[in-house]
Amino acid sequence: MTLLRESRIYQLFLALVSVYEASALHRILAGLGCWCTRQIDESTVLRLLCREGAVAQAWDGSVLCRLLTALINFPAWLLHRLYRTLQATFDSSVFSRFAFTTGEETAVAQSWLIMLLWIIPYSHWNNAYSLMGFSLLLVLFHAGAMRRESFRLDVAAVGFYPLVLFASAFLGLVFSYAPALSQRFLFFHISAALCVLVTVSAVRHTEDLKRLAAGGGVCVLVSSLYGVYQRIQGVEVNRSYVDLKVNAGMPGRVESFFDNPNTFAEILILLLPLVLALFLCSNHLAGKLAAGSVFVVGMAALGMTYSRASWVGMACAMAVMVFLWRPRLIPLFAALCVLCIPFLPSSIWNRILTIGNMSDSSTVNRLPTLLAALEMIRSRPIRGIGLGAVVPKTYAADWNLYHANFPYVHSHNFYLEVWLQTGLLGILSFVSALLWGIKRAAHIVRHCAPSAARTITCAAAAAICGAMVCGLADYLWHYPRVMVIFWFVFAMALAGAKLCRQEAAEKANDQT
Repeated sequence: MTLLRESRIYQLFLALVSVYEASALHRILAGLGCWCTRQIDESTVLRLLCREGAVAQAWDGSVLCRLLTALINFPAWLLHRLYRTLQATFDSSVFSRFAFTTGEETAVAQSWLIMLLWIIPYSHWNNAYSLMGFSLLLVLFHAGAMRRESFRLDVAAVGFYPLVLFASAFLGLVFSYAPALSQRFLFFHISAALCVLVTVSAVRHTEDLKRLAAGGGVCVLVSSLYGVYQRIQGVEVNRSYVDLKVNAGMPGRVESFFDNPNTFAEILILLLPLVLALFLCSNHLAGKLAAGSVFVVGMAALGMTYSRASWVGMACAMAVMVFLWRPRLIPLFAALCVLCIPFLPSSIWNRILTIGNMSDSSTVNRLPTLLAALEMIRSRPIRGIGLGAVVPKTYAADWNLYHANFPYVHSHNFYLEVWLQTGLLGILSFVSALLWGIKRAAHIVRHCAPSAARTITCAAAAAICGAMVCGLADYLWHYPRVMVIFWFVFAMALAGAKLCRQEAAEKANDQT
C-alpha cells in the first residue's frame, strides 16, 4: 500500500484533484449542488417522501405489533427460561457456550450463507436451499436468544405492510384457482419472509450491515467474472432473446450461471448499489480498491446482458442513490451521465435506441401476455388466480385467454403479476410495503449524520427503486432466488434505518 501511495500515478491523481478543487468548474458545480440541495430540502416531493404515514407512526406501539412480537418470540422466551433454570449446566458445557456465541453472531453466519447460496450455478440450484438456509439461521438466532434476553425477533422493524403482504401470500394459496399447483410457491414466500425477519433482527451493529453487503458483493464478483469470461469465450446469439432485424450485429447476451440474461441483470441491479456503498464507506484504500473493482466488473457484466429494463432500472437506482446520499452531487452526476454517452459501445447504444420500438419482436410479443394478464385480473380482481407462474398459465389455457404462437411465461410486469397471483390485497400491500420501506429509509437518512449505516441504507433503498422501475417491463420474481435477493435488499434498507435511528438516539443522549 505504501508503494501505491508513493507511485507517480497516485501523485498525479492528487495533483489533478488539487487543480480541480481550485478551478472555476469546481466552484460552479459546488454552487449548483448547494442550490439543488436547497431546492430539494424545501420541495413538496421530499416532504411527501420523508413523511411517515399514520399507520407507520402507530405501528411500533400498537396492540397488534406487541401481540405479534410476543407470539413470535414465545419460543425464545421459553428457551431463555430454560437457560436461567439450568444456567450452571449450560455455562459449563463447551458445546452450549459455542452455540450461544455463534447464535449471537447470526449476521456473520448469514453473510457466509448468502456467499455460498447465491453463487450456486442454476444447473445445480434447488429452491429448497433458500428455505433450509434461512430456517437454519432462525434456529441459530434462537440459540443466541436463549442466553441473551435482549436478542429477540424484531417484528416492529419489519413493519405492518410487509406482514400484510406475506399474509396475502397465504390467502393466494387458499383462493388459488389450482391450490395443488400453488403449494410449492408458498414456500418461496416463506423463504423470503424468513430472510426479512432474520436479517432485520440479526443486524445489531454497522459491521453486521457491512458484512451482509460484502456477502452480496461476493455474488456480484463471482457471477460478473463468469459473465465476462462468457463474453471472452463468445456467446451464441439466442433468437428468443434478441430480434436480429432490429438488433443487427448485437452479440449474444451473457447470463453468467443464472440461466437467463434478464435474471442475471436483475440480480446485479439489486446488489451493485450495495457494492457501491461499500466503496463509499470504506476507510481503507485496499477496501475501496476491492469494492470499486467489483463495482466496475459488475457494471461491465450488466452492460453485457443487454437487458434494457435493467439498464433503466440501474440508472434510476444510481440517481436515487445520489439523491439520498449527497443531493448536491446531482448536477455532477447528470454531467457525468451525459459525458459517458459518447463512450458507450455502439451495440449498447443501438440497444438503448430500441426501447419502445414497436418493430422489435420482444416488445410486440409482450402485448398478448399483457392482455391475458389484464383479462385474468378482470375475471378475479379481488382474490387473484393463485401463487406461482404455473397457475396463471393454466388459467389462461383453460379459459382461452392467451392467443400467441409462443408459450405464456408471465405478464412481463411486476405489478400486474403480483395482482393476478395474490389479488387486490396482495398488490395494495406490495406497493405499500415498498413505498413504506423507501420512505422510512429516506426519512431517517435526511435526519442522521453521515455514517456507513446511512450510506448502505441509501444504497438498499435505491436498489429497491431501481427494481421497481425495472418491474414495469419484467417480472422479477419469476426465479425464486431473485425473490429472496429482492427481499434481502429490502431488509437491508430496514436494518440500516434501524441502525441509523439508534445512532441518532445515542448521539442525542451523549449531547444531553
